[in-house]
Amino acid sequence: MNASTNPSDGLRVVVTGATGNVGTSVVRALAREQRVASVLGLARRTPRLTLPKTRWAEVDLSLERDEPRLAQYLEDADAVVHLAWRFQPTHDPAETWRSNVLGSLRVFHAVAEGRVPVLVHASSVGAYSPGPKTGAGVSESWPTHGWPGAAYTREKAYLERVLDTFERDHPLTRVVRMRPGFLFKEESASEQRRIFAGRFFPGGLLRPELLPLVPEFEGLRFQTLHTDDAADAYRRALLRDVRGAFNLAADPVIDAGILAELLDARTVKVPKGAVRGALSAAWRLRVAPASPDLFDAVLRLPVMATDRAREELGWEPTMSSVEALGAFLRGVRTGGGDATAPLTGRRIG
Repeated sequence: MNASTNPSDGLRVVVTGATGNVGTSVVRALAREQRVASVLGLARRTPRLTLPKTRWAEVDLSLERDEPRLAQYLEDADAVVHLAWRFQPTHDPAETWRSNVLGSLRVFHAVAEGRVPVLVHASSVGAYSPGPKTGAGVSESWPTHGWPGAAYTREKAYLERVLDTFERDHPLTRVVRMRPGFLFKEESASEQRRIFAGRFFPGGLLRPELLPLVPEFEGLRFQTLHTDDAADAYRRALLRDVRGAFNLAADPVIDAGILAELLDARTVKVPKGAVRGALSAAWRLRVAPASPDLFDAVLRLPVMATDRAREELGWEPTMSSVEALGAFLRGVRTGGGDATAPLTGRRIG
């Protein structure tokens, strides 16, 4: 802990990206934790969300002019949970680089300057190099070079290298890297629909009677987790004397068959090239915001083993991957949301 903090007073935690999908769950988990004295949530816009022990402040990590304010907020912190991330605009990777990579560098610099004892960083399964889709799953030692074609995976992998250097140069800061699969909850559904399907995709279309078929193609296997379960892992990593990376995912691995069951549909085999071609055309016409490069990356993501999180954090998901995905689908249909700007609930628009 910082010398200015009495351990009996509890931890003072700063959370960046505190109003997003993961941030709202992490802040809630920390607000309930007795060993946490206060939470400062940093975001670009102050939310209409009131939680115990929690206050908010506005910081835009992509702006150099906000660096002094960021440093001020972090200088007395006992721990920083860095979650801030932008998925859009996919047509301007330089913009996401400024927010995600340069913004993260500003956070890491402020952590070092403020001698913050603990840094918990939101990495991702997307940081991993292509790997096996079947078997027991890769451990945290699997290479983290990402898939070079997609901005998201490039950025996640680049920050892994940055943290390698940070840990070498700042050994007194305990660094933890969380590598979850796809994170879903009902309250984030509207935001995720806007990010990946577009603002004008009607949530009501994801109904069994309107989607009788689910495409099945090579590589369609991925891991999911309810966001609240991921937040519990963040809380545990913050409070335990652990370092390094932790894979986070729930069982079972999602495939076309499980998707079909959720949608009360049947699978139909299609060439993945046809799916990519349709997605690429929609992206180039700016009909769909999700890029075909991200599609390529998802098809190459390895299945992860989560033994380390279960053994060293004492962590266990409370919901299955199917339940997490089901919550997301329910939120898309109903316009689920939360009292923050990123998570505003809408069925369309």
